[in-house]
Amino acid sequence: MNTSEVVYLGELSTEAIHIKSSSKISTDAPIDNNGLGRTFSPTDLLATSLASCMLTIMGIRAQDSGWDISGSKAFVKKVMTSNPRRVSEIKVQFEVMDRDLTDAQKTILEKAALSCPVALSLSESLKQEVSFSYRK
Repeated sequence: MNTSEVVYLGELSTEAIHIKSSSKISTDAPIDNNGLGRTFSPTDLLATSLASCMLTIMGIRAQDSGWDISGSKAFVKKVMTSNPRRVSEIKVQFEVMDRDLTDAQKTILEKAALSCPVALSLSESLKQEVSFSYRK
């Protein structure tokens, strides 16, 4: 079974439909690549997928261990390069809700994030800069 269906809407925009849930994501070409920048670009989604995957894997690990990291956030910066035009670096800065996590627990969460399937699927030439901070 397919995961999604993507429809080209014209004006450099697409709509992706998740087959199982019917949820939708729109994309638009960025302003610096002939688009209008009205929503996420495909490369924005690539970078955002990395952070979302990392937070999800951290959440699974936390849930399995009885820890609560709800409210944790990831801030994502995508760096583009040219010749060829591509994402050259993704910077993810985590702000993890710390409800009395020990240093060992923090290490477990950080290792979980770095082992997410998206991180492991990206080319080694795409630099992933990941940092973690903790707040109460």
